Amino acid sequence: MHEDVMRALADLADADDAVQLRRYFKTGPGEYGEGDVFIGVRVPSVRRVAARFGELPLPQIDPLLDSPVHEHRLAGLLILTGRFERASRPRTRDDAARERVADLYLAAVLRGRVNNWDLVDASAERILGGWLYDRPRDLVFELGADADLWRRRVALLTTSGFIRRGDASTTLELAPRLLGDRRDLTQKALGWMLREVGKRVDRDLLIGFLDEHAAGMGATALSYATEHLDRDERAAYRRLRRP
Repeated sequence: MHEDVMRALADLADADDAVQLRRYFKTGPGEYGEGDVFIGVRVPSVRRVAARFGELPLPQIDPLLDSPVHEHRLAGLLILTGRFERASRPRTRDDAARERVADLYLAAVLRGRVNNWDLVDASAERILGGWLYDRPRDLVFELGADADLWRRRVALLTTSGFIRRGDASTTLELAPRLLGDRRDLTQKALGWMLREVGKRVDRDLLIGFLDEHAAGMGATALSYATEHLDRDERAAYRRLRRP
C-alpha cells in the first residue's frame, strides 16, 4: 500500500540532501516551488522505490500524489508512468488501463499535484503524450491556455510525446500562444520543444517558425530553440528580437 512506499522513501532520506533539494527546487518565499517539502531522496533512489512498487493499485497512488512531500509525489508519478507504458505495449495494449491511468494523471494535474518542473517532465510526455497522440488534442490547448505555470508546462511537455513520434503539428500550433509568457520555466520548455522539432522532426519546420516568430520570442526561449543552429544563424535570429 502507499504507506509502504512512504516508508521505503523515509528509509533513504538524508537531511543534508533535503536542504540541497529545497534550494535547487526553489522552495523559498516567492519562488516557484514555495513551500514544497523534501525529505532528501535523490531521483535514482526514488526511481528504484517506484520500480519496487510498480503494481501498486491505482487508488493507492492518489495518497502519494496528494502528499506534501515532493519525493512521494514523484514516486507516485513514476509508478503511474510505468503502468501506462506497460499497458501501451503493442502486443498486449490495454486501452481501458491506459485510460484509467491518463484520467488519474489528469485529475492530479488539475488539482495542482504535478507542481514542479521535474514532476511534469517525468510524466507529461510519457502519459498524456502517449494517450493523446492518436486522439483529439483539445486538452493540450486547454492546459496551454491556463494561467497556471505547471499546467502550461504539462501542455508543452505533452507535445514532446508527439514530437518523438514524428509529429510537430501540435507543438507548432501551441507555441505562438505562449510566446508572451516570459516566466523562465515556460520559456525554457517552449524553446526546448522547438529545438526538438528541428532536431527530431524537420529542421525546416523550426526555421519556418523562427522566421515568423523570432522577433516576438523571449531571449531564453530563442536561445534554447536555436541551440543546434550554427553561430551565424543564432546571431541572425537574436538580431531580429524586438527590445
